[in-house]
Amino acid sequence: MSSLSHVDPEIAELITAEERRQADTVKLIPSENYVSRAVLEATGTVLTNKYSEGYAGKRYYEGQQVIDQIETLAIERAKSLFGVTHANVQPYSGSPANLAIYLAFLNPGDTVMGMGLPFGGHLTHGWSVSATGKWFSSVRYGVRRDTGRIDMDEVRSLALEHRPKVIFCGGTAIPRTIDFPAFAEIARETGAVLAADIAHIAGLVAGGAHPSPVGHADVISTTTHKTLRGPRGAMLMTSDDEHAKALNKAVFPGLQGGPHNHTTAAIAVALREASTDDFKTYAHQVVTNAKALAEELASRGFTLISGGTDNHLILIDLTSKGVAGKPAAQALDRAGLETNYNTVPFDPRKPFDPSGIRIGTPSVTSRGMGESEMRQIGSWMDEVVTSLAKGDADATESVITRVHAEVSALTAKFPAPGLD
Repeated sequence: MSSLSHVDPEIAELITAEERRQADTVKLIPSENYVSRAVLEATGTVLTNKYSEGYAGKRYYEGQQVIDQIETLAIERAKSLFGVTHANVQPYSGSPANLAIYLAFLNPGDTVMGMGLPFGGHLTHGWSVSATGKWFSSVRYGVRRDTGRIDMDEVRSLALEHRPKVIFCGGTAIPRTIDFPAFAEIARETGAVLAADIAHIAGLVAGGAHPSPVGHADVISTTTHKTLRGPRGAMLMTSDDEHAKALNKAVFPGLQGGPHNHTTAAIAVALREASTDDFKTYAHQVVTNAKALAEELASRGFTLISGGTDNHLILIDLTSKGVAGKPAAQALDRAGLETNYNTVPFDPRKPFDPSGIRIGTPSVTSRGMGESEMRQIGSWMDEVVTSLAKGDADATESVITRVHAEVSALTAKFPAPGLD
């Protein structure tokens, strides 16, 4: 960063500080990961200088000889990796990708059905504070109180009653396998378009560690980071020609202007990496690590929503520990254990001060950590939360200081990909 250091030393210092923080932290937020040096290099290239409104071969600006090849490579790699006949790699992120689904298949006021945000759904699946909840009639399904799993009988009953035009499956805090065939059957019965939002699990799907929605969902949306280990972008996929046309038109000119070509190139690199045997091994290890961490936490008295996990994500209700999610997440962060506080199903507390925390294993697995490290992480989490619950601030800070030193010693043994 010699040029940046010369032009703007303040920003250069902050970037260096963030790099140190990421290297020294056990990153447990399930929506975060480390990109490879190759993905990082592709993101910071002269491709950011070029405008490319339109699609390959049909642009509104000249000078697209190279850009068309890059976007075509990304598209072909996405189609091959996920087994679809059409992919759009232009959406800026997951929310715009989902908005494109609304624009493609709905009119304002039409009914959409998705998982409620407090149960693990996403804002763009029709939640009230989102444009998708304000401009469309939203129906929400949840999970069973006794199992913490999606109640497919409720999903079918609501769908038959309200006849939504689009049904979303997937979300941001779902620790169990999504039953794509069951959702598809309900969508067919009610005449709805089934949209599978696999933003969290795309890397697991690509690596064969989670069932694929292909062949079940009419359209698929995903981010390209999280478990897929790419840049901050998104994709839309389908194998229906008419849906493909509607999605392309919705992305451009419906919602966006020129795509971010540097991001497109980095997506192409990440998709190439995700097609390797090493990535398949990684995807399965993510799940193995999550199960090991969940078992360790359960053995220490943590309440896990749905009792465990089938994927990369663990949702924890801290009520039985006598601690709320926000202070726990803040204390864990000071100890070098990065999580996020999160609402749990049927949470009596407010969203900004909820009962739970959400953790996952994509990032620690990218660093090469395994089951033994997961057990150690579970032990550290228990130490911090237990100390916090006792209410002795000085004792808690002492525990936090010691744990952070031990965390630093562990991270030093497992260098983070892409970092100096």
